[in-house]
Amino acid sequence: MRKQDFVRTTKETNIKGSICLDGSGNCVCDSGCGFLNHMLELFAAHGKFDLELSCRGDTDVDYHHTTEDIGIALGEAIKNALGEKRGIRRYGSFLLPMDEALVLCALDISGRTHLSYDVTIPTQKVGDFDTELVQEFFEALCRSMGLTLHIKQLSGCNSHHIIEAVFKGFARALAEAVSIDEAFRDKIPSTKGVL
Repeated sequence: MRKQDFVRTTKETNIKGSICLDGSGNCVCDSGCGFLNHMLELFAAHGKFDLELSCRGDTDVDYHHTTEDIGIALGEAIKNALGEKRGIRRYGSFLLPMDEALVLCALDISGRTHLSYDVTIPTQKVGDFDTELVQEFFEALCRSMGLTLHIKQLSGCNSHHIIEAVFKGFARALAEAVSIDEAFRDKIPSTKGVL
């Protein structure tokens, strides 16, 4: 079982939890933000990852530090759970429809950090969550994980649907990338011999 506990403590947030990449989609999440909880629950369910997470952040200011720091902690935990990345498929992509929204996610667990984020969310908030924080979450996760990630919105006009399509599409692309290729279980998927 590829499982990793994580803790991140700063003056702005106190985060602890665990992620299992070989799970069944169970999620117990208390980020301090209802909408972010919902997105993390979707991430766990659609990736079949078991996720436990609690965060106490400076939400009296806003959700920026909470969202970014959860991205950092989660990215580091996934990276550590993968270890040498031996046997993984490495690449993953998914085209996710969510009603009128359509989002493409494609990624490479390469050790190289890059986020291409081509998403236009029409409103500044969903509930009390600032929609610009979706990009902040994925930038933080990509940096700490060493992930190349492309997110491209092909259609959509409902902010909630667009963001939901992003998180679900990312989860399914990541699930593909971290899955084990049985024919190459003992191989690192790179001609360099390291990722």
